[in-house]
Amino acid sequence: MRQTTKLRSLLSSGRIVVAPGAYDGLSARLVEQAGFAAVYASGGAIARSGGLPDLGLITMSSIADRLAAMVDVVSVPVIADADTGYGNALNAQAAARAYERSGVAAFHLEDQTFPKKCGHYDDKSIVPTFEMVQKLRAVRDALHDPDFVLIARTDAIAVEGFAAALDRAAAYSEAGADMIFVEAPTSEQQIADIAKRLPGYKLINMFHGGKTPLLPADKLKAFGYHVVIIPSDTQRAAIKAMQRVLATIARDGSAAAMIGDMASFQEREAVVDTAGYLARDRRYGA
Repeated sequence: MRQTTKLRSLLSSGRIVVAPGAYDGLSARLVEQAGFAAVYASGGAIARSGGLPDLGLITMSSIADRLAAMVDVVSVPVIADADTGYGNALNAQAAARAYERSGVAAFHLEDQTFPKKCGHYDDKSIVPTFEMVQKLRAVRDALHDPDFVLIARTDAIAVEGFAAALDRAAAYSEAGADMIFVEAPTSEQQIADIAKRLPGYKLINMFHGGKTPLLPADKLKAFGYHVVIIPSDTQRAAIKAMQRVLATIARDGSAAAMIGDMASFQEREAVVDTAGYLARDRRYGA
C-alpha cells in the first residue's frame, strides 16, 4: 500500500492521528518505534538541525533530500512542511513534485509571504487570498498521486483576525485542499470553532510554549480534528539532553555520571537496525 493511501485510510478510520515531529532519519525511526501511526517532518526542526532558525533559509531541494532520507527508514506515512511553496505558483509546483518524489504522504502549504516565519512568531505577513487559492490549484495540478493529501495552512489569525482566517480556510478547501490547518488559535473556543465551522479534514498544531493552549488528543478528536502535529518537542528534548551530557563531559572528562540517561550501545544499534543490515549483507554476500 502506498503511504498516501495508508494515510487516507488512517484519516477515514475515525481515529485521530498524532504525529510527533522529526527532523532526520534517526528521529523519524524513534517516532515510529514509539508506536505512532505517522511522522511529522517539521520544517522548523529541520532548519534548526542545520543550526539555522525557522526563517525559510533552507532550500527546497535540501528539504526534499532530507524528507527522502526520512521516508526511506520508516514504514509509516510522513506528513511534511512545504512552507510557502518556496515562491510563486510555479515554484510551488516544483516543490510539490519534489516532495511527491521524496515519498511523503502529505504536505502543508501556507499563505505567508516568502520567506516565511514560524507560525508562532510575531510580525508575520500573508499573501492575498486569491494568490494562495491559485497556488493551491497549481499544486493540485502538479501532483500525480490522487491519494496525496494536500493540506492548506493559514496564518491569518494573527494578521487579519479569526473570522478572516476561517474565510480563507473555506476558500482554500474549495480550491482543492484535502485538509485545513488554521495556525495559532489562541483559545479553546477558537479551537472548537475552527473544527465546527470548517468542513473536511482538519489538522492542529500542539506544542508547549506556543500561542495555542494545549488540549488532549481525545478532546481534539471530539471537536472534530483528524491530525495533531507536535513539531518540535522531540528536538527540544534532544537539545536539553545534549547540553546535559556535554556539561558532564566538560566537568568530568566523560559521560559516566549520565550512563543511566543514555541509550546503551546495544540500544543505539537496535534503533537503526544494525543487525538487520548486517543480515542482509551476509545474505547477499553468500
